Amino acid sequence: MDNNDQVETRSQFALLGKQRFAPFFWTQFMGAFNDNIFKNGLLALVTYNAMFQTGVNQDTVNNIGAVAFILPFFLFSALAGQLADKYEKSLLIRNVKLLEIGIMIIGAVCFYLHQVWGLMLLLFLMGAQSTLFGPVKYSIMPQHLKSGELIGGNALVESGTFVAILIGTITAGLVSQWEQGPLILGVLVIIFAVCGWLASTKIPTGPAPSPELKISYNIWKETLHTLTFAQENRSVYLAIMGISWFWFLGASYLTQIYNYTKVDLHGDTSVVTGLLAIFSAGIALGSLLCERF
Repeated sequence: MDNNDQVETRSQFALLGKQRFAPFFWTQFMGAFNDNIFKNGLLALVTYNAMFQTGVNQDTVNNIGAVAFILPFFLFSALAGQLADKYEKSLLIRNVKLLEIGIMIIGAVCFYLHQVWGLMLLLFLMGAQSTLFGPVKYSIMPQHLKSGELIGGNALVESGTFVAILIGTITAGLVSQWEQGPLILGVLVIIFAVCGWLASTKIPTGPAPSPELKISYNIWKETLHTLTFAQENRSVYLAIMGISWFWFLGASYLTQIYNYTKVDLHGDTSVVTGLLAIFSAGIALGSLLCERF
């Protein structure tokens, strides 16, 4: 890390040129991009491609997919927080990205073989991998950014996430319409999983704050403990409830867009892509405005 990298930046965008932030930014960008190619590609294929029909109502299949991806965040977030406290953060991120590569290789095979239920299981595993990444993703930034850079850094991460969602959604919508779409989707998710891991190898060391911590694998007890602890600080608790409601409401709407577009709007995947693009672009813009506000 050079001397210039030690100086606090005055522009949030200048952080993208810093070794202490840029590799981390691109690691999480690739992860969000890959999640949405996989998830939206699967939902588009289930909704519009006859080869991916399961005999189960499409609304039910789409809702199962949403639950499969979101459930690990509830189950394993407390455990992921403990891991982020106990282990050196850059190493933990690299291991999580290696896990993503393994999941995506199996996913590519399932796409090629049209194995919808196998892909649903992998959605759950992807949710688990994203859950492991969540706490370390936000706890490493205060170690590498100055206090005056944290709002800008968070804004870049949030806006970058939704730009990645936007690009991943558009890519999934376009590719899913092609004759060889499932095969190409499988190849893409492997490529970008590897790109994410390569970016993670450049992340500077993030020392473990509690290396002596004993991990508790009782997910119910730890989840209750985390919620109880959060309630002791009203502002923290309200922030948790606010962001949880945001993701709950957003996920509820986004899950229904595919069948809503097909059944009620009589539109194809391009209409779905347009609706999702507007949603993602709005959140990305709002994230960047946070520092200004």
